[in-house]
Amino acid sequence: MSGVGRGGMVEQSVITGRGSRKRVSAETTTISQQEDEDSGTDVGEGADDWAQSKATIRPPDQLDLTDAELKEEITRILTANNPHAPHNIVRFSFKEGTYKLIGFVNQLAVHYSHIGNLIPKDSDEGRRQHYQDELVTGSQESARLVFSDTENLEEEEEIKEGDAEAESQIDIPAAEASEKVIEEELMTPKQPKESKLTNQFNFSERASQTINNPLRDRECQMEPPPRANFSATANQWEIYDAYMEELEKQEKTKEKEKTKTPVAKKMGTMAMRKMTSLESQSDDITKVMQAAKIVERMVNQNTYDDVAQDFKYYEDAADEYRDQEGTLLPLWKFQTDKAKRLAVTALSWNPKYKDLFAVGHGSYDFMKQSRGMLLLYSMKNPSFPEYAFSSDSGIMCLDMHMDHPYLVVVGHYDGNVAVYNLKKPHSQPIFRSSAKSGKHTDPVWQVKWQKDDMDNNLNFFSVSSDGRIVSWTLVKSELVHTDVIKLKVEGSTLEGPEGLQLFTVGCGTAFDFHREIDYMFLVGTEEGKIYKCSKSYSSQFLDTYDAHNMAVDAVSWNPYHSKVFISCSSDWTVKIWDHTVKTPMFIYDLNSAVGDVAWAPYSSTVFAAVSTNGKTHVFDLSINKYEAICNQPVVAKKKNKITHVQFNPVHPIIIVGDDRGHVTCLKLSPNLRKMPKEKKGQEVQKGPAVEIAKLDKLLNLVREVKPKT
Repeated sequence: MSGVGRGGMVEQSVITGRGSRKRVSAETTTISQQEDEDSGTDVGEGADDWAQSKATIRPPDQLDLTDAELKEEITRILTANNPHAPHNIVRFSFKEGTYKLIGFVNQLAVHYSHIGNLIPKDSDEGRRQHYQDELVTGSQESARLVFSDTENLEEEEEIKEGDAEAESQIDIPAAEASEKVIEEELMTPKQPKESKLTNQFNFSERASQTINNPLRDRECQMEPPPRANFSATANQWEIYDAYMEELEKQEKTKEKEKTKTPVAKKMGTMAMRKMTSLESQSDDITKVMQAAKIVERMVNQNTYDDVAQDFKYYEDAADEYRDQEGTLLPLWKFQTDKAKRLAVTALSWNPKYKDLFAVGHGSYDFMKQSRGMLLLYSMKNPSFPEYAFSSDSGIMCLDMHMDHPYLVVVGHYDGNVAVYNLKKPHSQPIFRSSAKSGKHTDPVWQVKWQKDDMDNNLNFFSVSSDGRIVSWTLVKSELVHTDVIKLKVEGSTLEGPEGLQLFTVGCGTAFDFHREIDYMFLVGTEEGKIYKCSKSYSSQFLDTYDAHNMAVDAVSWNPYHSKVFISCSSDWTVKIWDHTVKTPMFIYDLNSAVGDVAWAPYSSTVFAAVSTNGKTHVFDLSINKYEAICNQPVVAKKKNKITHVQFNPVHPIIIVGDDRGHVTCLKLSPNLRKMPKEKKGQEVQKGPAVEIAKLDKLLNLVREVKPKT
């Protein structure tokens, strides 16, 4: 600041600029002589000395800045961070077991705090307090008005007293009384009734009494459990006999252990330990097994509810607009970790329980042979198999008995056949062939249950690459085998030394038994030929068909027409035959090796085939004789091949298996299961006779008309 003192004394102002440089500016003001005279004060001689003492001294290290640098503005950002807040607070972390530095520090600094009680004006409490304040102020003002009015009245009364003394003597008591009432009314202001405040919790005191339910006693009387008294005397000889029996058992086990090799001993002890552990586990599990299965099915039905709804009710409406073509709707996918890296080698529906099917797992690769698995899945529980059996050798085929649906026969890659009983929980088969009992020397490609023999013993047939078709009979606790026929390649018989005849063995790959003619069956071979055989003749065939150029993968009789059968092969073709004619009726090329083929149970003209390019082909000869009405890829990956297909006997679904061990369930759209249309005034004819006539009509179109002689 700059200012002028009396007597012309000058003050100097100091301004601090950038770089701590002090700039001195002196402002001098001239004062008129008149002011000096009026002031009457004279400046002393020491004024100059005083002014010099006020001069600023420039420090030696002060920077010399230009005017532009001095005028430059420096911006400083003020932050809300507390400079006194600590930045190195640590806390113990129980999760990591060490002290951890806290990243966030509270920067709030409280300078003043006061606990108050503020009530909003609009609230009920605020209105009530405001009303009370108004009452207090209003009563004071009314009291003042009353006192002023009474004084005026007294003055007026004194003036009028002399004139109206006589007249007012009579009315004095009444007037005084009325004045008192008026004064009381004015002195005490009217207090309006307070409105009752409503409770914000909407609570009202209300007494109620509930009626207690009467206690009831319920009693029941049960039959006492049956009791039996048992008493016996333990004589000395009985104790001795029991001791001797136990001693003999111990000696027998010791003899067996001596004969075993050390490796076998280890294996035996391990097996015993496993058995004991499994038994202890099974005892605990069997108690809750049934309940756990039911709960698991309920959970799965909730999980896959949308799939179950599609299975039951969904019908593809787009089929009406397609030109007689259909689609396959994927439903469930069945897989388990136990069967990883094992191909699906066989599929079979249970004849009694229509939601249960068996899956055989093995490998078609000769170089990658390992274990096998027999799994049984239910559509009610797609996440886990109902039954699981493991085997040392891969399972190549299986079949379920028609009358005894709990019996499953399987054929192994090592040539053995085995029968499993689903009623028995342990994983060992109840019957198993061996080298002594005439097992096959090559893989068993197909097995089929047959009618019981004359002694009511169960029996089944098997076909193998070793050229033998064997009949197996279940007698007591062993399998009895009978060679039905040995396959020979025609025209391959050679004469060896000393007149010995040598012939090439035909490798059987598939077979199927006739539905009506019990003794007749078909056999497909690796050479591509199909032989019509009889159980009665073991040395020769009834007929031979030059069917395919490569191995026959499947052969199957039509479920309705007794003359028609179908075959498929790795030469990309599917052929339909009349067994009375040596040439095929229909030939279809699917552009890839055909792994399996199956007839539909609901129509004589519908069949499905699966190829190694991952596609499923569904044909209906009554709609289209030349090509499939559905060609749909089922497997996503190109390397994945479909191996087998089966129709459900009741529901409009099929199951397909691939070489990754997955089984996919697919629903047929309405176009793939068309039934004959209803005509006005005519009932739709159904039954086997209609299906036979439908297929006969097609065959008559194809059959060559024989020339008249």
